[in-house]
Amino acid sequence: MVKVYVDEREKASGIPDILSGLGLTVIYKMLDVGDYIVNEFVVIERKRLDDLVHSVFDGRFFDQVSRLIEYAEKPVLIVEGNLNDVRLLTSKWKAIEAALLTAIIRYDLATYYTNDYRHTAEVIKYIAEKLSTEDLGRGISYNKVAKPKRDDTREWQLFIVQSLPGIGPKLAHKLLSKFGSVRGVFNASYSELIRVEGISEDKANKIIKIITSSYGKGVKGSEDLTKYVNKDQLLK
Repeated sequence: MVKVYVDEREKASGIPDILSGLGLTVIYKMLDVGDYIVNEFVVIERKRLDDLVHSVFDGRFFDQVSRLIEYAEKPVLIVEGNLNDVRLLTSKWKAIEAALLTAIIRYDLATYYTNDYRHTAEVIKYIAEKLSTEDLGRGISYNKVAKPKRDDTREWQLFIVQSLPGIGPKLAHKLLSKFGSVRGVFNASYSELIRVEGISEDKANKIIKIITSSYGKGVKGSEDLTKYVNKDQLLK
């Protein structure tokens, strides 16, 4: 089941209905950041051209971009419409281009351009389906971090917390800041975890399961490890 979390305010766009028609499971929520969340770590902010222009001039754009970068493990900006048409909306079209280029270069924000809302829905579907495939999951590890090479307590704390499912460097920092230590994170209850921005119900359940399950539970072949040992050695 491919799930997409959709902000309540996106209902009128028509995109959620298209996603449902394409076979995705749409779950409406009041999202603090972004308009769509795919696979829990890709957060998509959708901007129609007219909204993009207004948001740049009223100051919302960079506030939204900074929050998107801070919140999401993999933030994506989708600009909906022909960018050339910005010149028809404002004489200050260079300011819009400058804002987009700044978001891409300074904030390293992945940006994609679509023709209309139907095209946007198709792009979201593509992202959702690719992220749910086994091959892509094996090929890309967003949570894979290098083991610290020095005896730095803070680096080791971040490394340990990032080993939890769905936790990247930003969420690891949030969790450690919230609970004070690695032990505090591991002792946190489900209700405490979901109060942390960026921790969904599914992600909290996975973390609790990993931390509390007995070792070997659900591990294929864990009960047969002795078959790889020389039986003569076991008698010594």
